[in-house]
Amino acid sequence: MEQSAIQPGGSPRSALAPAVLTAVSAVAALAFAALGSGAFGGTPVQDAAGGYLSSSATPVSPATQAFSIWSVVYAGLLGYAVWQFLPAGRASRRQRTVRPWAAASMLLNAAWLWAAQIPSPAISLPATFAVMLVLLAVLCRLFALHLGTPAGSRAEQFLSDGTFGLYLGWICVATVANAAALIGFVLGLRPGDPAPGLPAGLPSEAAGIIVLAVVAGLGVAIARTRRWAPLAAIAWGLVWIAVARWGGPLAMPTVGTAAAVAAVIVLGAGAAFRFRPGRRVPARKTPREAPA
Repeated sequence: MEQSAIQPGGSPRSALAPAVLTAVSAVAALAFAALGSGAFGGTPVQDAAGGYLSSSATPVSPATQAFSIWSVVYAGLLGYAVWQFLPAGRASRRQRTVRPWAAASMLLNAAWLWAAQIPSPAISLPATFAVMLVLLAVLCRLFALHLGTPAGSRAEQFLSDGTFGLYLGWICVATVANAAALIGFVLGLRPGDPAPGLPAGLPSEAAGIIVLAVVAGLGVAIARTRRWAPLAAIAWGLVWIAVARWGGPLAMPTVGTAAAVAAVIVLGAGAAFRFRPGRRVPARKTPREAPA
C-alpha cells in the first residue's frame, strides 16, 4: 500500500527542503493564531475589524464556540508537518504534489490573521475577504488533488486528507461569514444590527436563510465525493450559527432553525452518498499502480 505513494528510485532526502518549508508554514500559522487569540498583544479576532467579525455581527456569524475547531485543525497541521520529515512523508509522490499547496494554505491562514489585526474595518474587512477567497481556492485545489490520488497509508489519509478536509469545510463557512461582515460594513450597518437588508430590500433574516441554503447546496455537492471531513466541518459551523441565532444579542430564531436544517441536509446527503449502492468515486491511479 505504501509503495503506491513512493516514487521508484526516489530519495527521501530530496524532499527535506520542502518538508522544512511545510514545517515553517505550520509554525507561522500557529504563531499568528496565538496573536489572533489576543496573545503577544494582538487583538482577539472577535474584537478585530471594529467587531464585524464577532459572533453577533451578522445573521450568519457562528457562535464563539465554533472556533474551537481550529484547535483540531492546527493539531492536524502540526502533525502533518512533522509527518513530512518521516521517510514515508518525504518520499511520497503524492505529497510532492500536495505539499506546496498545503504550505500555501498555512501561510494564507497566517496572512488572514495578520489582515484581521488592521485597526480600520475599511481596510481589514476587504483584505481578510480577499485572502479568504484565495485560501478557499487553494483548499479546493488541495481537495481535488486528494481525490485524484490515493493515500499511501492510513497515517497519510488521516493527516493529509482528514486535516485539509476539515480545513476546507470550515473555510467554506468562514468565507460566508467574512463576506456577510464585509457586506454589512459596505451597507453601513453596525455589527449586530438586524434592521436593513440587502439593496434589493430583503430583510436580514431572509438574506441569512438564502446564504444558508447556498452553504447547504455546497455541502451536498461535496457529499458526492463521499468525504466526511469537510462535511463534518460544514455541519459544525452551521450548528453553531443556529446556536448563535437562537439566542444572544442577535437572536433570529428563523435563521437559527434554517441553519439547523441546513446542517441536517449536509449530514444527510453525506450519509446518502456514503451508503448508496454503487461504485465509489474513482481515484486516479499513480504510475506505480498502472498495469505493466
